[in-house]
Amino acid sequence: MSAPPLTLADLNRMNRTGFATTLGFAFELSPWVVERAYDAAPFDSVESLHAAMMAVLDASPQADKLSLIRAHPELASKAAVARQLTAESNAEQASAGLDKLTPEEFDRFHALNAAYRERFGFPFIIAVRLNDKTSILAAMQARLGNDEATEITEAIAQIGLISKLRLQDAVTG
Repeated sequence: MSAPPLTLADLNRMNRTGFATTLGFAFELSPWVVERAYDAAPFDSVESLHAAMMAVLDASPQADKLSLIRAHPELASKAAVARQLTAESNAEQASAGLDKLTPEEFDRFHALNAAYRERFGFPFIIAVRLNDKTSILAAMQARLGNDEATEITEAIAQIGLISKLRLQDAVTG
C-alpha cells in the first residue's frame, strides 16, 4: 500500500526540518535546495512550490549547482542496472527503458557517459521520463558539442524538469 499523497496544506504546516526531509527526494541527494525554499512558504500551488525551489537553485553559487549536478547518477550505468540508485532515479530510468538495454545499447551509453564526463566533469542529465532511449542517446551525442557553461545551464534546466515531475507525482493541492 502506498503512502497517502502529500498536500500543500500539510507542507505549509511543517517546520523547516520536516519540510526538507519530506521533499528531499525532489532534488537528487540534495535536500539543501528544498530546505532553502522553505522560507518562501506558504505555497498555494505545486507550481509555486517548484518555482521557489528553482529560485533557490538559480540564486545558488556555481559550486552548489555543480554539487547538485554531480549528485545525479549516470544513465544506464552499472549501478542503474543493479538498481542501486534512489527509488526515484530507478523508476525514472526504467520508464525510458534504460533497465532493458541490449549489450550494444549499454556499450553505447557507457561510451557516451564516459565521453561526457571526460568533457564536462559531471554526468549527463536529462528528464528521462520525457524521453526514450533513442532520444536520450541522440541528446547525449548532440550535447557533447556544447561548451561547459551551456551544458551547466542545460543540466540545471533538466533538473528543473525532473524535480517538477517528482513534485507533481507526490504533492496534491
